[in-house]
Amino acid sequence: MAQFVQGISESGRWVLGIDVGGTGSRVALEPLEVPRGVPGVPDGARRRVLEGGRVAVASAGSSAPDVAAALIGRVRAEWPDAALAGVGIGATGLASLVSSPDAVLDRLADAAGGAPVSLAIDAVTAHLGALGGRGGAVVAVGTGAIAIGTDLRSRWKRVGGWGHLFDDRGSGAWIGIEALTAAIRTHDGVTTDAAALLAAAVERFGPAPSWPGRLLTLDDRAGLLAGFATDVAGLAASGDHVASGIMRRAGAEVAATLAAALDPEVPPLAAGAGGVFAAGGDFTAAFVTEFARLAPRAALVDPAGTPLDGAVRLARLAAAGGAPEGHPPFLWSTVAAG
Repeated sequence: MAQFVQGISESGRWVLGIDVGGTGSRVALEPLEVPRGVPGVPDGARRRVLEGGRVAVASAGSSAPDVAAALIGRVRAEWPDAALAGVGIGATGLASLVSSPDAVLDRLADAAGGAPVSLAIDAVTAHLGALGGRGGAVVAVGTGAIAIGTDLRSRWKRVGGWGHLFDDRGSGAWIGIEALTAAIRTHDGVTTDAAALLAAAVERFGPAPSWPGRLLTLDDRAGLLAGFATDVAGLAASGDHVASGIMRRAGAEVAATLAAALDPEVPPLAAGAGGVFAAGGDFTAAFVTEFARLAPRAALVDPAGTPLDGAVRLARLAAAGGAPEGHPPFLWSTVAAG
């Protein structure tokens, strides 16, 4: 459902940030000229927001371009007087599951009425949100897990993000798979220690014999698996030792991904972003400990903002003609660096 902050002018030019992921998508529309001191409107609440669907992956590739185009259309229909000055989009799967990002960029620019558009993999917008435009390394952990070390100019190093089938270490989908693996072993009588995970999985997905048909046949199974990660985190917080072990391993895997993204030519600054960090507890403790062990000279900082904030920042740069120059397979832009 759309939300609108009352008290902000209906006229003028706006920037649009879009964050497209495996468990859902979000939009933030903000005035290009950000008003300050509007009576009754806190400075931190000057945005209109929408939520959308999650990405599906089928034989034709990722639906991320369709999701992004639909969201732009919804924004223009919901707020027809909001002239777009710039659009920034971060989306999962662009580098690996979209055959022609350049064609997608043209499509989205048309959908935006010709406004300048910058299109990036989700790690780039997570980076912009977490480090606010500073160089360093950021790991984005949601349905998938991907890290990038960059100065946003000439140095770009990607680690992970290759999909839940054999990668996305420590991600929501990875946690879901690990938990289902433990649960099915207990279901089969191989182990007895994952009864709580088995019960949670049955409650979410139905009887265990139905899981192959319930999950393996779906285009959006990664998102469904990531949804189960919230149950795993809850069991870990309640003291279940199998769930706790999964969350600790996830945190350590994410730390290793982030450490591998550090580049000697980029400042030794690092941060983690994305929904899985909300789990806290065992996940965060293992992440912090393992990162300190692997990268003792790097500074691990709290993220300054979310991936959606990073998408808005990218939109502002596009609107000002100062977006980072297109650098496939990480970033594509209809505007040159200013």
